[in-house]
Amino acid sequence: MPLKPSLVPVTHGSPPPVENADYRLMVESISDYAIFLLDPHGHVRSWNVGAQKLKGYRPEEIIGRSFEVFYPQQMIDIGFPARELSEAVRLGRFEDEDWRIRKDGSRFWASVVITALFDESGRHRGFAKVARDLTARRRHEEMLRRSEERFRLIVEGVRDYAIFMLDPDGYVASWNLGAQINKGYTAEEIIGQHFSVFYPQEKIDEGWPVQELEYALRDGRFEDEGWRIRKDGSRFWASVVITSLYDGHGRHYGFAKVTRDLTDRCRIDTLETQERYLYQFLALLGHELRNPLAPIANAVSIMRLEESVSEPMRRTRDILARQVAHLGRLVDDLLDVGRIVTGKVHLERQPVEMQQVVAESVEAMSSTLQARSHGLEVEVPREPLVVMGDRVRLVQVLNNLLHNAAKFTPDGGRVSVTLVPRGDRVELSVADNGPGIAPEELAYVFKLFAQSEKSTVGHHGGLGIGLSMVHQMVQRHGGEVSAFSSGEPGKGVEFVVRLPLIQRDG
Repeated sequence: MPLKPSLVPVTHGSPPPVENADYRLMVESISDYAIFLLDPHGHVRSWNVGAQKLKGYRPEEIIGRSFEVFYPQQMIDIGFPARELSEAVRLGRFEDEDWRIRKDGSRFWASVVITALFDESGRHRGFAKVARDLTARRRHEEMLRRSEERFRLIVEGVRDYAIFMLDPDGYVASWNLGAQINKGYTAEEIIGQHFSVFYPQEKIDEGWPVQELEYALRDGRFEDEGWRIRKDGSRFWASVVITSLYDGHGRHYGFAKVTRDLTDRCRIDTLETQERYLYQFLALLGHELRNPLAPIANAVSIMRLEESVSEPMRRTRDILARQVAHLGRLVDDLLDVGRIVTGKVHLERQPVEMQQVVAESVEAMSSTLQARSHGLEVEVPREPLVVMGDRVRLVQVLNNLLHNAAKFTPDGGRVSVTLVPRGDRVELSVADNGPGIAPEELAYVFKLFAQSEKSTVGHHGGLGIGLSMVHQMVQRHGGEVSAFSSGEPGKGVEFVVRLPLIQRDG
């Protein structure tokens, strides 16, 4: 669309010649800037090397044509080139940055300055136009903007970390989604408040929040772990990193703070520490109990040498003998659990035939099973099943499983031992027809003192030491143990030990 002559003053006649040949030579020789003259109507009057390089036109192609040729069609349609000249006349100059068009139709981002030219009498003589290609800078700025936008979206969308900014005085200046989830405040509620609101009152009284900022300002960053407060007043264990922020001139303008909720990890660490202390206590307890147990066992043995005793004395002696044996087993389990946890158990690793393990354990546990009239079924294959391990410890594992079955199975019940190969593993199964275990309680059977509140096992007695020892000993042999039960009375429970098989030489 042609320029409207009414938008700019019109001067009739030929333009005056350009004076100062040296100045003209300098302008025409500049290659980094397009510098050219327009007449009052916006037609090109001169053309330097930089204009030819930037826009692609040779002087003979462009001089005399309207400068609208440099503009995208949509800008011409809204009359933007004419408004540029009008504003330059009104204000003396006009500056702009926008897309322009080269001769080949390609676009470039141009920085443009148009200056209105007037003679000594104040008559408008035309315009001087200086343009520079800022496409590379524009691309860099756009990439930077997009990068900052992506970073902002990433930070704002992070859920597991509270990431926010503080001003130099510690007042919250930004707030991401993780901060809202972690601390419970919305951005509208917390921005502008002092970050000390996240600290327990005793820490505020100590001046700890302010000290954190001082340390971060002094050292550049500060790390800490401690209790923090959510909006609802609940506490959580937080890992905190505060970084001091500076602008390009080295001026401090605030802090970046990253907080993560480590309450679960803290709780797990506490439980693991308590468990370690518990096992150490049990090991110490086992040693302390063994000292008085030995003379009691010797006294019972001496009492058995006396044949002419009354019936009440004989019954008392037999009760003592059974209970001493039971107590001795309990002490041995306590000592074994303590040794396993503290890494003091040494396994004599050598090829062990599992059929021999079953035979020794059944022989050792026969009297215990017979005492309650339990029927025992044993099923083992003829083909030797060999594992690498400690025969004595593996016998102890099966002994504990059989003892557990005998304890929880009613008199006259059935207990079965089955040994079968399963691929590259051997499965050793001990099953009974006792009351079983509720499915939701199976997760607790191998944990020491960790029966559920509704456990049906607890009222039968026992501390879970035997099964805990089984679990840890099987793991030491590179295997695993599982428990299965429907919880229905009479269906009992089945324990399955899986150990890696080896091929026997020869």
